[in-house]
Amino acid sequence: MSKQNKGGSKGGPIQIRNKKASFEYFFTDTYTAGIVLTGTEIKSIRAGKASLVDSFCVVYKGELWVKGMNISPYFYGSYSNHEAKRDRKLLLTKQELRRLADAAAQIGFTIVPTLLFIDEHGRAKVNIAVAKGKKEFDKRQTLREKQDRREMDRMMKHY
Repeated sequence: MSKQNKGGSKGGPIQIRNKKASFEYFFTDTYTAGIVLTGTEIKSIRAGKASLVDSFCVVYKGELWVKGMNISPYFYGSYSNHEAKRDRKLLLTKQELRRLADAAAQIGFTIVPTLLFIDEHGRAKVNIAVAKGKKEFDKRQTLREKQDRREMDRMMKHY
């Protein structure tokens, strides 16, 4: 008897990160939201065929939408396959939506998706963050810290 792998074919859970967002922004608040998907979209996410690069969220008519998220068409899909970069609705409580709308209305702040994952019940979830853009010197500082951490890990590995 074999164990069924709930996390996909790679052996671990599906977690698609937006690495560019942590480089470009400082995160202030984070939320976990459900996402409205079609049948072939969830299959593509479970196969790891999604990207959060250049995606962002907007509040429109009291609802939160993610724009620019790329979920590749499902390989075994038919004529009913989904569009890769369509806008997708995020599911949050009214109180969370109000807080996000207030935060996004402030100058210099935006809402960005940071992580797309499958939870223990098999549902797709998105971690989103209220973010403030970094200046050029902040980005250089982030790169310097990352390089220092890498060198320290390398030195610790030798001892």
